[in-house]
Amino acid sequence: MDPSPDPADEFRNWLALPRDVTASILMRLEAFEILTSAQMVCSSWHNLYKDPSMWRAVHMRKPVPLWEFPYDVEKMCRNAVDRSCGQLVHINVENFGTDELLRHIADSSSQLKCLRLVRCYHISDKGLSEVAAKLPLLEELVISYCFLSKEALEAVGRCCSHLKSLKFNSRELWHFKYDEEELAIAIAENMSELRHLQLFGNRLTNDGLQAILDGCPHLESLDLRECFNVSLAGNLGRGCSEQIKDLWRPHDSTDDYDFKYDLRIYIRYFEDLDDFDVYDDPTY
Repeated sequence: MDPSPDPADEFRNWLALPRDVTASILMRLEAFEILTSAQMVCSSWHNLYKDPSMWRAVHMRKPVPLWEFPYDVEKMCRNAVDRSCGQLVHINVENFGTDELLRHIADSSSQLKCLRLVRCYHISDKGLSEVAAKLPLLEELVISYCFLSKEALEAVGRCCSHLKSLKFNSRELWHFKYDEEELAIAIAENMSELRHLQLFGNRLTNDGLQAILDGCPHLESLDLRECFNVSLAGNLGRGCSEQIKDLWRPHDSTDDYDFKYDLRIYIRYFEDLDDFDVYDDPTY
């Protein structure tokens, strides 16, 4: 027979935890959860969230379905950035975002080291290019399913000399005909200090890949999953294997891929565009 639970465990006073332990737990929440609920639980948690150090990392994801969401997430994101009082180091913006929000982040966050933009359809090449000079310490940039091209990458490469990691994923944007060979050249010519590069679903060819290998001699990891225009046979394949410590090939498993997406977002966003057809993507 199982022993009866200890009443002390059943009615544990979580408010009695040391402040540093509580802070370690609460800072793991997404900003949306903090601003809509966690900070309202009690005065102790409310006061804890007044500490700028609790906002050094901001993860803001607009839940789906987007068109049923009742909050102004961009306003909430600005609030979270302001609460960091210039201490923001890492920010993730997903399913929303504009050039104006990006400018606010850059103007308020000179210490920013990691910027992640996922499905930010209203952030433009011009917007990212204009703020790149305000992010001198940027080390990691993630751009997944955004309408950004070589112009933005060139600006980031010129202005962010500490950039070590780039993820530029375009799997769901194949039907938008920007030149991905030019993207490869932009990376090769402007980001020579890269250590980690992910190009999931990119349409670059062997020529673009060779340019990257030549222009980024310090690469340690390279993710080419679903880059089906690349053939890693012969000398190019041997060169990749010799130069790159961690290499994901075009047909490797995608089970651990970070950026899952909801097709409803994609269709709903573009349903009024005459040239949009989800079946332009050959995988559907």
